[in-house]
Amino acid sequence: MSRFQVKKVAVLGAGVMGAQIAAHLVNCRVPVVMFDLPAKEGPKNGIVSRAIEGLKKLKPAPLGVLDDASLIQQANYEEHMDVLKECDLIIEAIAERMDWKTDLYHKIAPFIAEGAIVASNTSGLSITTLSEALPEAIKPRFCGIHFFNPPRYMALVELINTPTTQATVLDELEAFVTTALGKGVIRAHDTPNFIANRVGIAGMLATIKEADAFGLSYDVVDDLTGKKLGRASSGTFRTADVVGLDTMAHVIKTLQDNLGEGKIADPFADMYGTPPVLASLLESKSLGQKSGAGFYKKVGRDILRLDPESMEYVPGGAKADEVVGRMLKKPAGERLGLLRHAEGAEPRFLWAVLRDQFHYAAVHLASIAETARDIDFAMRWGFGAKQGPFELWQEAGWLKVANWIKEDIDAGKALSSAPLPDWVFNGPVAAAGGVHTPEGSWSASSHAFIPRRKLPVYERQYFPEDVLGSNTPAFETAGTTLHEDDAIRLWTLDGDQSDVLIASIKTKMHAISPDVVEGLAMGVDLAEKSYKGLVIWSNHAMFSAGADLQAMLPAFMMAGVSAVDGAEAEMQAVMLRLRYASVPVVSAIRGLALGGGCEMAVYSARRVAAMESYIGLVEVGVGLVPGAGGLTYIARRAAENAAKSSNKDVLPFLTEGFTAAAMATVGTSALESRKLGYLLDSDVVVPNKDELLFVALNEARALYNSGYRPPHKRLFPVAGRNGIATIKGQLVNMQGGGFISAHDFHIASLIAGVVCGGDVDAGTLVSEEYLMTLERKAFCALLEHPKTQERIMGMMSTGKPVRN
Repeated sequence: MSRFQVKKVAVLGAGVMGAQIAAHLVNCRVPVVMFDLPAKEGPKNGIVSRAIEGLKKLKPAPLGVLDDASLIQQANYEEHMDVLKECDLIIEAIAERMDWKTDLYHKIAPFIAEGAIVASNTSGLSITTLSEALPEAIKPRFCGIHFFNPPRYMALVELINTPTTQATVLDELEAFVTTALGKGVIRAHDTPNFIANRVGIAGMLATIKEADAFGLSYDVVDDLTGKKLGRASSGTFRTADVVGLDTMAHVIKTLQDNLGEGKIADPFADMYGTPPVLASLLESKSLGQKSGAGFYKKVGRDILRLDPESMEYVPGGAKADEVVGRMLKKPAGERLGLLRHAEGAEPRFLWAVLRDQFHYAAVHLASIAETARDIDFAMRWGFGAKQGPFELWQEAGWLKVANWIKEDIDAGKALSSAPLPDWVFNGPVAAAGGVHTPEGSWSASSHAFIPRRKLPVYERQYFPEDVLGSNTPAFETAGTTLHEDDAIRLWTLDGDQSDVLIASIKTKMHAISPDVVEGLAMGVDLAEKSYKGLVIWSNHAMFSAGADLQAMLPAFMMAGVSAVDGAEAEMQAVMLRLRYASVPVVSAIRGLALGGGCEMAVYSARRVAAMESYIGLVEVGVGLVPGAGGLTYIARRAAENAAKSSNKDVLPFLTEGFTAAAMATVGTSALESRKLGYLLDSDVVVPNKDELLFVALNEARALYNSGYRPPHKRLFPVAGRNGIATIKGQLVNMQGGGFISAHDFHIASLIAGVVCGGDVDAGTLVSEEYLMTLERKAFCALLEHPKTQERIMGMMSTGKPVRN
């Protein structure tokens, strides 16, 4: 099998984007060298060195583990050009200047390896024009590759070809970016700002215009256009501040320079003028979050908003009318109708914003994208929307909404007088009730419904993200069900993938209730009888938030702590059942794996974790200790690590695990979770969440086919009373310094008592069952404590931890 091998990547440019792209490559275990100009003073790699140091301070963190910054190789264009010959992929990410980019291409051309792909991360410059600076031999291997900021977290990557780009180059690059970097790829036409920024920035400009027309303040607009509208929580103006007003202005200038009279025709060209308020902010160097002021300004703990009339900052925080919030919870068709026909400014503003986006997307579909699917994915993956514009339009009723838009255009209410394209009202789209169908999504340029590309890489995605109307199989009903109730579904895929059982938890936040515990035990029984393994997985953005406290409290109120002790014992028993099952149990982790979710993972034979997995024992936050085997796991792992060391004292190996549990530390990535000990070196980190099930099933199958046997049940040494005393001595100092409360001290002391094995001599051999008994005793004792009860009730009522 021939495939594109990426053994090393060069990133040209150590600016904000270049450095973060390099960081994400390191996260994904791709060797990377980052280039920039030689520094005029000090070490020649000074510019790159400072950029790498800056990565450690950025929030959200671009690196999965800060120490991995050292894995980025440093280089400059004066001393290290030969290093380019080692690279299979070269990503140019310097400033958005056509002359600078083409000058760089002339310099690097002699050092590009045969077969290497060269790609520009430009956010909107013409890829075809850039390619003209390259030798003829390299042009077929040149394209655009547009990451979105921040690259680690934003799913979207746009690939843009030129007339001379080989089709296989895009296929190879799409496969690499999808699997190795975990991204969602769309292919954009080589038009100004491509797809996401073209539609997204046009939408922001429209929102600014409509906000001004309806007289709404920026904080109210952000409340309306954030989560309530199914978009990024930062709304419109806060998003602009975070992105950077200079960056936004640059993208707008690309539209101004390339679209309109005497350029590429665009009926919305009049909308691309720089809004006066933005021009004023740029003139005063108020660039948003990076400069401390933009549409908003933080003063102490207060967030002020800009008043565009006075250009002064005034108190912010205003919210939208609750009536509008209720409108936005209605089904799509009813929701849009209510907004359009309402009397108030806020709902009519929202209708105008949505209408403008529908109108813009429909008019530009043929020129900027292959299909409507690409525009919808661009807005979801690049701008954080839950739905793309075509999905919402189709859900609300295609022709009904189309006629509303037409009426507004005819009445002069729209931002452009351009009519909707004929395909909106006539032909296959109107007949199908929208642009997305099971056969594919509408291509306005080809006048046909086009299915998704069937590249081999997508065979790894059993349940990929898709658009509304595509009717792709839902994991909730796919395959063959062996058992299902309100708490869990036990099932298999069909065909040659049916040899591994899958357990999908169904409870809210995938909380581990008594019914889930019973279902997991049933799953192990079924897997041992008839399957090669058991995979715990669901296609939701959360593995498990932990034990179901709400399900536990009624039993506690009625029967006291004895009822909870029994429920905890059952949870512990099922954890041991997972660990000692005769077939491998694999936890496929994505998103939160907290408390009992973390315990379920660590008691599995293997863990397969999406890069964005956040794993930890967090029970301290509600005044409890881990009670389903988490502390027992910490003690056992410490003993196992000590056994591999020349130092047989267990206590030094307990420190990290104890601290993580006592401080409720959660790994901020799968990589950091591994550093905390919740993932092992043998566990697999998967960059693309949609490949998680594929990898997990293959891990279970491979373990089984290699003759899997569960580990022996062994006794292991603990640190004993001396270890407890040492840890308590440190806790006394922390309490004395005001770092922890008396109740924190009490909880941490109980954790120390469990992980050290209780009142026994150092080196005493204990069993997992013995330590689990200590866990339950500590858990139940805390449950009766008034301060723990305060923490539990506070968390359940507000969702925030109570410090007492």
